[in-house]
Amino acid sequence: MAHTENRAGHHASTVRRPGPGLKPAAVAIAALKSWQRTASRRRSIQDLTPDRLRDIGQAEAPAPELEVKAGLIANLISMR
Repeated sequence: MAHTENRAGHHASTVRRPGPGLKPAAVAIAALKSWQRTASRRRSIQDLTPDRLRDIGQAEAPAPELEVKAGLIANLISMR
C-alpha cells in the first residue's frame, strides 16, 4: 500500500499591507469609491417613474431638504 502525506503549506504572505505613507491614499480612494456608489444610487433612483418608486417602497424621489428657523422669513421681510 502506498504511503501519502498531507502537508499544509506554511508560506509567508506575499500581500503587502499599506504602510504609513500609503494609508492616506487608501482612505482617499475608499472615500471616492463610497461617494461614487452613493451618486450612482441617487441617479438610478431619480430615473425611476413614480410607479416604480412605489414598487420599491419609496414614496417619492429623495430631494435635499432645507430647514428654515421660525421667524427667519419675517426677519428677512422686515429688513426689506
